[in-house]
Amino acid sequence: MAVLYKTVQSILANKAGVKVFYPRVVLKGHVSTDQIAREISEYSSLSKGDTKNVIDNLVRVLTTHLQSSESVTLDGFGTFRMAMKTNGKGNGKGVESADKVSAAQATMTVRFLPCYTKNLDRTTATRSMVTGVKCIPYETSQAGGSGSGDGSGSGSGGGGLDENPLG
Repeated sequence: MAVLYKTVQSILANKAGVKVFYPRVVLKGHVSTDQIAREISEYSSLSKGDTKNVIDNLVRVLTTHLQSSESVTLDGFGTFRMAMKTNGKGNGKGVESADKVSAAQATMTVRFLPCYTKNLDRTTATRSMVTGVKCIPYETSQAGGSGSGDGSGSGSGGGGLDENPLG
C-alpha cells in the first residue's frame, strides 16, 4: 500500500517568475459505503447490513451536530467542523460595516482534521491516517486499486484534507 503522486507544474509563476513543480496525489479509484461496510463487517461480529446501517446513522448524527454549530470528534479518527468560505460575491473582500455581514457572502463546507498526538515539546508526534504513509511516484502503466473508478486522478481537491469526507 502506498499513496501515489504525480508531478504537476504550477500555472502561476512564483516571485522569481518561475513556474515551479510540486507533487499531487493521484486517486486510483473510489470506495463506496457498501464496500467500507463489507470490509468493516469482516473485522467484527456485525453483518454488512448492520455495519452499513451504523455508517448511515453516523452520517445522519454527524450532520445534525455539524448543522448545530458543533464540532464532532471521533476518537482515533479525527474532528469534523463546519467552515465558511468567502464565495467571491462582492469581490470576496467583505463588506464595509459589520451590520451588512450575512451568510450569503460565503459557502459552507465541512473541514476534517485527522486526530494526532503531541510530544512533550508540543510538536506533533503522530497524525492518524497520514503518519508512516509511503509515497511513490505514479507511473501511467500502473493500474488497479482497492476501489472502483475511472482511474483518473484529476480534480480540484487532489485528495486533500479540505475535501468533504461525508460526500
